[in-house]
Amino acid sequence: MKLAEEISKRKTFAIISHPDAGKTTLTEKFLLFGGAIQTAGAVKNNKIKKSATSDFMEIEKQRGISVATSVMGFQYKDKLINLLDTPGHKDFAEDTYRTLTAVDSVILVIDCVKGVEAQTERLMEVCRMRDTPVIVFINKMDLEGRDGFELLDELEEKLNIKVRPMTWPIGIGATFKGVYNLGDSSLNLFESSKTKISKDVTKISSLNDPKLDELIGTQADQLREDVELVEGVYDQLDNETYLRGEIAPVFFGSAVNNFGIQEMLDQFIEIAPTPRARETNEGEIDPERNKFSGFVFKIHANLDPKHRDRIAFLRVCSGKFERNKFFHHVRLDKGLRFSNPTSFMAKDKSVIDNAYPGDVIGLYDTGNFKIGDTLTEGDNFTFKGIPSFSPEIFKEVINNDPMKSKQLEKGIHQLTEEGVAQLFTARMGNKKYIGTVGELQFEVIQYRLKHEYGASCSFSPLNFYKACWFTSENKEQLEEFTRLKSNYIVYDKDQNLVFLAQTAGILQITKQNYPNVEFHFTSEFKTQAV
Repeated sequence: MKLAEEISKRKTFAIISHPDAGKTTLTEKFLLFGGAIQTAGAVKNNKIKKSATSDFMEIEKQRGISVATSVMGFQYKDKLINLLDTPGHKDFAEDTYRTLTAVDSVILVIDCVKGVEAQTERLMEVCRMRDTPVIVFINKMDLEGRDGFELLDELEEKLNIKVRPMTWPIGIGATFKGVYNLGDSSLNLFESSKTKISKDVTKISSLNDPKLDELIGTQADQLREDVELVEGVYDQLDNETYLRGEIAPVFFGSAVNNFGIQEMLDQFIEIAPTPRARETNEGEIDPERNKFSGFVFKIHANLDPKHRDRIAFLRVCSGKFERNKFFHHVRLDKGLRFSNPTSFMAKDKSVIDNAYPGDVIGLYDTGNFKIGDTLTEGDNFTFKGIPSFSPEIFKEVINNDPMKSKQLEKGIHQLTEEGVAQLFTARMGNKKYIGTVGELQFEVIQYRLKHEYGASCSFSPLNFYKACWFTSENKEQLEEFTRLKSNYIVYDKDQNLVFLAQTAGILQITKQNYPNVEFHFTSEFKTQAV
């Protein structure tokens, strides 16, 4: 099959939301509709398990939240869909940011009871930065939530995006009867079912069809009024405007009851973009370019705790990836080949022979990869836009068991290379500092060190405001700065020098005192300087 045909079959997207909006539940229901699983919550032998398919880390099951991005592939109709379920918790926003570099579109889940929340706004800002096309799913319509028009107004106001309802709810909470599909004048009547797919779709000729009154009674007149208002207020969906990220189609439903999802999935495979061009330091790389290229956006150690494996997640950007073929690792300037590249259905993996643009594959790694690494078929360009951010919370690692120092060292290095947090090493005394954007990450690190590496540690808080990478073309001033500020300068995991500013005021004064030193709040400057 030609490369262009393979590309046209693929859709790669992420599901994003505020915690508890129902994102992981929706992810699982997509797998149900795609036939990847037979029963919601099912694992082997079709036994029901309380934790969701995509939440496979033990701590995720205990806390009921996603702390790592899961990758799942499934087929729906004639399309191959790569779905990335992201952490909703704000402490893991950096992992979500990196995931958004690897997808072509997004489905944003909104809780109809709570509406647009703070984390939703932050996630949407990232989508705006990349002009990522967005579809909105307003979830939990079977609960007593807010009015549909009120939610649409809030979406436009807080997320700075035009919206277009594609389905419309009939009632809400106790009065929720189902959704009306504005595209084909069909009714999907609500029936509570947490494990099976609802197929009760009724066609009506128009909203004036008497059958509507028979089916939903007194709510028929309200639906007619609502739909008339929708058609009068909201522009029709223009596909090009959606692809530019300027308008978002909106669907209503209940993920836990498998309701309203099929309408969205059918529309998604029609309008969502196929794999798009990606920016490099040598210009855009088109997916139809014959030579293979891709980048690593995530690394995960111990996906299978029994085998202590380490897997790099690679997004294929152009050409064709082939098993056992040598490819060029740009940063290390060496050839690598992979005998067991894998595709994913949550933690279940299967070996693949080929992969095409849009696919996300797992490469078993012995320590060659770091987040942001580029793999090519001989070229030396690197993909852009996969930075580390300046952390907000800093703590020193305290070893609670000196007999397990090697295990602790290995665990800390592997977990920070995954991007869970950032590791800084003092230039004197080899002290280890960890920087994160939230407290929850320390809990995850502590838990995983103990259960995956057999190492025990605690954390001592440090009073730092920002970690700043720094560069200068003035060699003398750079040396003077490094010498005078030596107590506050550490190495990052790539041996770059980093200045730990104690307060915002100190950082401001330092900038004034050293005008020829440039301070950077993301690691992106490194890729720009290559």
